[in-house]
Amino acid sequence: MKALLGFFLSFILLAPAAQARDSKHMLPIQQAMASAEFKNKLDPEIKFYFGNQKHPRAIKTIGNFATNKKTNAFAKSDEEACRWVFLSALLTLQERARSEGGNAVINVASNYKQNTFSSNSQYECHAGAIMAGVALTGDIVRVK
Repeated sequence: MKALLGFFLSFILLAPAAQARDSKHMLPIQQAMASAEFKNKLDPEIKFYFGNQKHPRAIKTIGNFATNKKTNAFAKSDEEACRWVFLSALLTLQERARSEGGNAVINVASNYKQNTFSSNSQYECHAGAIMAGVALTGDIVRVK
């Protein structure tokens, strides 16, 4: 009985530490964008330009918008959960661009907990025991 009680007490004491995991991952944008699920879900009419990637001249600047997405990471690898939530964040920016009359999102940067990380090749994702999150900002524009 004491052994069983000891097991439950240690489980209760250690469970919060397991849930508090917040692993930072810097993952490749191109690898995600080249995947079939991204190609099938993202509208090719709305382009994304990460970091300071060259893009066509903006003929109309609509504004800077942000998204902060979370997804269930339970029973998924961190990379799998991060890819899924990255797609969700891009879809949100895409829908915003469409609704605002834009056809591109430029200067896309990670903005996790208000810490901006701008890169042409990587995005930032944080994964825990049960959740993964990606926060992005970008300027919605209309390009030629």
